Amino acid sequence: MGVNLSIKNAPEDVVQRLKERAAKNHRSLQGELLSIIEEAARRPPIRTVEELRAEIQRIGGTSPSEAVEMIRADRDSR
Repeated sequence: MGVNLSIKNAPEDVVQRLKERAAKNHRSLQGELLSIIEEAARRPPIRTVEELRAEIQRIGGTSPSEAVEMIRADRDSR
């Protein structure tokens, strides 16, 4: 069963841009808003720099300076 959502005090200019976007996409304002919300909900959450750094280390990634050293070593070996 669906749930009703409400946005109060939306700025007029934002509503106008959303209406224009809806018309461009051949949707109602309601359909456009639902499309925007669905897209946002599908995206993975934004991770912090610390989380990304930990993931890079976990998979054995290198820092930019290490990457530069690796590229130079590879070029020098040719």
